[in-house]
Amino acid sequence: MEFQGKWIRPKADLGDICPVFRKEWKKEEETEKAELLITAVGVYEARLNGVRVGDYVLAPGWTSYRTRLQYQVYDITELLKEDNCLEITVGKGWARSPMPGFVENEEKRQRQAQPCGVFAELYLTDSRGNRTVIGTDGSWQYAESPVRFSEIYDGEWYDAQVRPIQWQNAVVFEKPCDNLIPQEGEKICEKERVRAKRVFVTPAGETVVDFGQEVTGYVEFTVDARAGQEVRILHGEVLDAEGNFYRENYREAKAQLRYICREGVQTWHPVLTFFGFRYLKLEEFPGEAKPEQFTAIAVYSDLRQTGRLRCGVPELNRLFSNIFWGQRGNFLDVPTDCPQRDERLGWTGDAEVFVKTASYNFDVEKFFIKWLHDLAADQYENGAVGHVVPDYLQNSTPSAAWGDAATICPWQIYQTYGSQKVLADQFESMKKWVDYITHATDTPNLWTGGTHYGDWLGLDAPSGSYKGSSREELIASAFYAHSTQLVIRAGHVLGEDVTEYEALYQAIVAAFRAAYPEYRTQTEYTVAVWFGLAEHPQKSADELAELVKKDGCQLRTGFVGTPFLLHVLSSYGHADLAYTLLLRREYPSWLYPVTKGATTIWEHWDGIMEDGGFWSADMNSFNHYAYGSVADWIYEEAAGIRPLEPGFAQAQVAPKPDRRLGWLEASIETRHGLVRSRWEYQDGGIRYEIEAEMPVSVVIDGTKRQVPAGSYIFWGSEK
Repeated sequence: MEFQGKWIRPKADLGDICPVFRKEWKKEEETEKAELLITAVGVYEARLNGVRVGDYVLAPGWTSYRTRLQYQVYDITELLKEDNCLEITVGKGWARSPMPGFVENEEKRQRQAQPCGVFAELYLTDSRGNRTVIGTDGSWQYAESPVRFSEIYDGEWYDAQVRPIQWQNAVVFEKPCDNLIPQEGEKICEKERVRAKRVFVTPAGETVVDFGQEVTGYVEFTVDARAGQEVRILHGEVLDAEGNFYRENYREAKAQLRYICREGVQTWHPVLTFFGFRYLKLEEFPGEAKPEQFTAIAVYSDLRQTGRLRCGVPELNRLFSNIFWGQRGNFLDVPTDCPQRDERLGWTGDAEVFVKTASYNFDVEKFFIKWLHDLAADQYENGAVGHVVPDYLQNSTPSAAWGDAATICPWQIYQTYGSQKVLADQFESMKKWVDYITHATDTPNLWTGGTHYGDWLGLDAPSGSYKGSSREELIASAFYAHSTQLVIRAGHVLGEDVTEYEALYQAIVAAFRAAYPEYRTQTEYTVAVWFGLAEHPQKSADELAELVKKDGCQLRTGFVGTPFLLHVLSSYGHADLAYTLLLRREYPSWLYPVTKGATTIWEHWDGIMEDGGFWSADMNSFNHYAYGSVADWIYEEAAGIRPLEPGFAQAQVAPKPDRRLGWLEASIETRHGLVRSRWEYQDGGIRYEIEAEMPVSVVIDGTKRQVPAGSYIFWGSEK
């Protein structure tokens, strides 16, 4: 696309104050259509004649800006008047905020040093189809906006008394346009609105607002104030053991709002930043604060919910809700680890362990295609994949299971949605990742050497370590095999020659079995069996079950083992033990955080410990979705729904019920229609309801039936 506009910036550095740019023009009588193309270095809000343009929040979104900067195009025809004034306010956003807060590197310094910039083009089309283009140039003006500060980690400061004055001409500066791309991902927008449940005073005398649910987004408040009075708000996720406001786990992120009031009743929320929070501490607030004055607005990518889970155990229903809310809170243009502290990065490991659950819960095909394009763009020349995408850590030494997002995520998106495009787009990236391991390893056909996260946060970790006790090189070699196998499968789908990788895979399997004939931990057993590397999988799965029982029927796995543990148990005849782990209420378990009031998934099973204390202050997120990957086990094993062909062109429903749930219902809206599975224990047996809008293979009590689309009731025996 040929652009006529130029990048513009303020003539003088405004410091923390966000500039507002403007362009005025008169509407010609013959103008029939008007469109606005816009992007920025930072994030922007555009208003035409005082009315917000579009409903996109935090545009232009977050991509690998060096190679891929999205622009948005809005139809603004209905907003036109005879005299028009377009205003664009630009904040630091992901591009110029000090991200990540805990790392200093040259790339970060260069990002922060960038000038605030905006690029826009107005397209005015008349009745004859003639188009006039008004692009950003030196005739556009800028001034100080009412947004006195805005940044991703520290929040926003808005002065409602400020009106832009002293307009000056903007300055054109050199910045290439060859990295500009049309909007590719789902737009970010406002979604659920959660009203405050209560306003209360803590034992420490603090006034706190509780929404009853952790959300990612921002608060909208209404206040009746005198001009110059202030609102100061801090955000938090939890209360401490005494019931006081707690925010040490935000680390260096201030997560603060400051609002200078105008005269009278006014309603406001920030527009150039976001927060992860359940609680607000009102440091200053005119008048007596009441719940009806506060609404939390959830902000995330515009994803359509496709999965639903319900059962007869209230705590499990809360867990299901927490998983969905955790995904909402962390699928804000990039699959982030957490939405609150001075991090909020696109960790590849979190994404790959959760991608299956993510794709069943919501339609994330477009979301992941965009993010995977960024992964390929940021992939190092030697094939290494950074720990986060976009790669703000600039660590060229990858970790097993994290870098494997390059193969696991595209394959899963293909499996769930059936389109080969994601494989075609990512195939070279997938091969480059496997080739990197092949050339980087110290031992042919295994992955030895390097630096890895291992079984991150494994519960069997030695004292003082964040890594579990599983051997890092066993995990790395297992993922090496798995990624190689996925390259082979993708190659077969695409009709590519993968004979080289087929030979490599056989060599890896043989080397793995020779190097690791025995397994020591729950995670070692799990990955060896789940990735098809165990020479005697049934025997190994049985030994895993015995180890779990020996450990007191509790999981001891971390980020690597947890997503697959229940799958291995139930696939090899130990579904009852898998349910025991799922239903465990004591620490460590999925339900322990529920007993502590969790409304999203925690980073640590004991983020809040049994005595009410905290795991730590330095790394303790209460909205960290990775362990929510257990939901894909609910869909596929407990409810029995899985695709037999990519995209669910054909599906299987083979439930594995357990009386302790009473009943379970799960459904997924697929590319080929709805699949719903429900089972309920009744006197004399189990009643199954199966509904599908495509042919399904139904397995009840070991008997397989191939049935066409429709609704069915089956009865099974209680074993």
